[in-house]
Amino acid sequence: MPQNRHMGISSDVSPRYRVSEAATLLGVSDDTVRRWADDGRLTLLAAQGGPLVIDGAELARVAVDNAADAGLERLTGAGRSSARNRFVGIVTAVTVDTVMAQVELQAGPFRVVSLMSAEAVRELGLVVGSLAVASVKATTVVVEAPARDEAVKGRRP
Repeated sequence: MPQNRHMGISSDVSPRYRVSEAATLLGVSDDTVRRWADDGRLTLLAAQGGPLVIDGAELARVAVDNAADAGLERLTGAGRSSARNRFVGIVTAVTVDTVMAQVELQAGPFRVVSLMSAEAVRELGLVVGSLAVASVKATTVVVEAPARDEAVKGRRP
């Protein structure tokens, strides 16, 4: 196992995700996440007495990189769905001014952008690396901050 796989404990600024949660959000297996850590593509952090975790901001970067690498084969493998879709993903960018905010979410190979009030961003605690769910109907995108266990258990975008 390469030495750079476990780098220690990071700051508390960004959420952290267990390997299984990261795998679900990225649409890959737990083993793939571990291989990516071995290859230096992402860093697993050793939490005191707990499971290995991945920094949310780093996971957001990997999600964006994966989406950029996704080919048509991956996109066309998905079934069709209604306009009331819920996309579980990770927040990759938050731009806030005094009244309004723009939140970008990477849900598998899909980038979803929502405009909302700055107050909503603060109330939901949305930061880069946060887990979020985008509900899409017509031209409105609503982003929720669900309980982590509810959102990550086997649900894929």
